[in-house]
Amino acid sequence: MVSMKDISIACGVSVATVSKALNDHKDIGEETKKRIRQIAKEMGYVPNSASKALKTHRTYNIGVLFTDEAQSGLKHDYFSYVLDSFKQTIEQHGYDMTFINCCTTRKNRMSYLEHARYRGFDGVAIACVDFYAPEVMELVRSNIPVVTIDHLFHNRMGIISDNVKGMKDLLTFVYNKGHRRVAYIHGADSAVTQSRLSSFYKTAEELGLEIPDEYVQEAAYRDTKATFIKTLELLDLPEPPTCILYPDDFASFGGINAIKDKGLNIPQDISVAGYDGIRIGRHLEPLLTTLRQDTERLGAAAAENLIKLIEHPKTTVVQTIVIEGEVFEGRTVGEISV
Repeated sequence: MVSMKDISIACGVSVATVSKALNDHKDIGEETKKRIRQIAKEMGYVPNSASKALKTHRTYNIGVLFTDEAQSGLKHDYFSYVLDSFKQTIEQHGYDMTFINCCTTRKNRMSYLEHARYRGFDGVAIACVDFYAPEVMELVRSNIPVVTIDHLFHNRMGIISDNVKGMKDLLTFVYNKGHRRVAYIHGADSAVTQSRLSSFYKTAEELGLEIPDEYVQEAAYRDTKATFIKTLELLDLPEPPTCILYPDDFASFGGINAIKDKGLNIPQDISVAGYDGIRIGRHLEPLLTTLRQDTERLGAAAAENLIKLIEHPKTTVVQTIVIEGEVFEGRTVGEISV
């Protein structure tokens, strides 16, 4: 492994000068810096992360806590894009990303917080977990800089989609297409679900829509089996809905299959709409109508604000960042006569 002493001998300067050049100190000339850096590069010099951490008091490593109920991991259609944007952004700032888990040692199992401290993470991003689980709460209450995605804690940086406006825009779009009997299969209880469901009822009230209790059902996010069953129940009602909203695009596939099994056509016989705007939905026929969330902005905002907390803890204001989505019209919501 090439050391600073090796570089100093090759350049004919002191080790101190090499160190200053590589760390961009201002008390040596730009030409000298450039020459030393070029020789260091040619020799294959890579700075030692441990020594860098001692000097900067940072590891330049950020932890990500991500575990969804369906155990889909990075195959999760929505969060995979959020995390990809997060990863790209932190790498542009010179940080690495490592997933947190309840790893085990020879004797003891580590909690999320213990794992974060063991790895020396400068900060942690938390997404798609049981936010009220004791181990998650322990991590959130620690002194480690934290940003949450799609969930809010008091006095913690949070990045969320505008679920209230998103649902309002989606239901208003459906209403403007002439639909007056609109059902909603929402996700399992969470802060996201509560925001969307409240917005659904509030928007319906503003539009003058009556929502029978049997029109509102629950199915876990990304659970196609559950949405298949719930859709059949809605279709078998004496007065079935003309449009069904689903908890997410992936879950809507179960509903679409149920509709096809009934021998019905979309959108001629019944309309459907998803939520998220995942890419696979753009390859369906007919093209899925959905509320497209801005995963790129969500991930980038989470990364940028977490880095601010790490690098400027005294001047960074802890706040909630709300990212708007937009209705993607698609072709699964048909226009009907009022």
